[in-house]
Amino acid sequence: MSQGSGLRRSRDGMIGGVCAGIAESMDVSPGLVRLLYVLVSMCSAAFPGVLVYIVLWILMPPPE
Repeated sequence: MSQGSGLRRSRDGMIGGVCAGIAESMDVSPGLVRLLYVLVSMCSAAFPGVLVYIVLWILMPPPE
């Protein structure tokens, strides 16, 4: 886990750093989080997944 920094977007992100930020906070591979995000989005007809990503992009604080 990150040392008390909480959930933040990552500088190493592909688009907005949301998946990479979640991966850093959970101490897992960003590729795994991205894969899970894509699979969940596909199962939910993609639109809700895109909407959730945009909301997280807005709400998650930027990297330090």
